[in-house]
Amino acid sequence: MRVFVIAGEASGDRLGGALLAGLSTLAPGTEIVGIGGPQMTAQGLASLFPMDELSVMGLWEVLRQYSALKARLDQTVAAVLETRPDVLITIDSPDFTLRVARAVRARRPDLPVVHYVAPSVWAWRPGRAQKMAPVVDHVLALLPFEPPYMEAAGMSCDCVGHPVVAEPQATPEEAAAFRETYMIGPDQPLALCLPGSRRSEVSRLAPRFDEALMRLRDREPGLRVVLPTVRGVAPMVRAMTARWPVAPIVLEEDADKRAAFAAADLALAASGTVSLELAAAGTPMVIAYDMAPLSRAIIQRMVRVETVTLVNLVTETRTIPEFIGRNCRPGPISKALAVLLNDPKAVGAQRACMDRALDLLGRGDEDPGLRAARSVLGFLARRAAG
Repeated sequence: MRVFVIAGEASGDRLGGALLAGLSTLAPGTEIVGIGGPQMTAQGLASLFPMDELSVMGLWEVLRQYSALKARLDQTVAAVLETRPDVLITIDSPDFTLRVARAVRARRPDLPVVHYVAPSVWAWRPGRAQKMAPVVDHVLALLPFEPPYMEAAGMSCDCVGHPVVAEPQATPEEAAAFRETYMIGPDQPLALCLPGSRRSEVSRLAPRFDEALMRLRDREPGLRVVLPTVRGVAPMVRAMTARWPVAPIVLEEDADKRAAFAAADLALAASGTVSLELAAAGTPMVIAYDMAPLSRAIIQRMVRVETVTLVNLVTETRTIPEFIGRNCRPGPISKALAVLLNDPKAVGAQRACMDRALDLLGRGDEDPGLRAARSVLGFLARRAAG
């Protein structure tokens, strides 16, 4: 079997890596081609081009890079048609991946298409499921309440859970060793700064995150800051943080990142999958996010939910504080961070909510990567059987 798979950002690469590992277990000998990052290449994928080139978010940001993205889209479509896979799997990044699927379907209407990560139709733009249905046959959903939305639009759908629930976590000994390596005392406050995995996110959020942490440092003079990042934006992060009054410790290695998550007392993070990673590590968090003014104005008119944080959404609570859009300001963010350093009840409430979210996402069940692979293979078998 030959699979063409496309991921466009770090969170998609994580999902893709787990899926490909599952396929190698359940369908040994599967040939993998497509686009992905380090976790997918570790499973044998030779990426058509660097996945980082697709890591753009926001309407204005996409418009600015339209020509380059269009060229990569055309290249990807041509590669799919040339390699003639048995299935096309698109992972999140719908502005790119579903355009590829649509162009491919126009030329190869018989090619099965699977999309990994259901569009958040319960959050905004409910018509997206209907628009996606003509080019997608089967959906792999992360959240337990999503399949009915996809099935109502005419696609089959399985909830496969999220790979973060099965990822290894650092031990207390590894967390202590991390603090020792970076000369952080066992009682010294340690904060994670996570301004996103896309260049546009980092350039917009990092200065505000720095200001919020500087205000927190005024309250907690001993505060140390660690900034885990991904390869695609690491040079940009290092250049930006070199100008910060107190430079953070910048990390790129996954093993160090896991230890940092376990060692930290709190985190300030962009909205996204990272909230589940922090939940798995038991790290209290504050979520903040903003876009370019044009993107923000358009999307705010479409949003149908009161929270964008995955932990809150899955548990149907508002336990994790978030500062989105115009509320993404250093002053209020800093005050929320200070609560996590000084209020054990707030920390306890967050950790109870995190545990509940992870259980709902499949913790303790079969590995989500295996579940995703099993869902793909089951869909293909049903399709072949007619």
